[in-house]
Amino acid sequence: MRDRIDIAVLSRRTFVIAGAVAAGLAPFIARANEDAGASDAFVPSQDFKDDFARIVGSAKPIEGKISVDLPETADNGNFVPITIAVDSPMTEADHVKAIHILSTANPHAHVATFHLSPVNAVARVQSRMRLAKTQDVIVLAELSGGDMLVSTTRVKVLIGGCGI
Repeated sequence: MRDRIDIAVLSRRTFVIAGAVAAGLAPFIARANEDAGASDAFVPSQDFKDDFARIVGSAKPIEGKISVDLPETADNGNFVPITIAVDSPMTEADHVKAIHILSTANPHAHVATFHLSPVNAVARVQSRMRLAKTQDVIVLAELSGGDMLVSTTRVKVLIGGCGI
């Protein structure tokens, strides 16, 4: 005698409803998976640690006086605009010597350095950069008196811009 196997057959309506529910939950599942893997996204790379130590040296960076205009979410990591302004009189005695941009998770942490002098009159730079994935962007301002200013901004990258 043959064994009978019962196969449940879904109606078209049930199949469409199940598909719609799965499609509706997909972004939430993707976001949960991203958040689960995000814990290592903010662990600075060794390249970042080395570059940060080389630039800062023995100075103790101070938070403040740096304004960073950077999107909270970058749709495409290939093109992330950034504007940096440092509150400085830009006189011969007191000016910003350099502005450094570092990324904590790019293959190469040192994004850019801008050298300034009192001739600039304003300590403001504007550029764009690539970001490999969601990470922190660190801006350091080197002052003529030897002080170092720091600012940290987290950027969520939806599509990475650097190969890792």
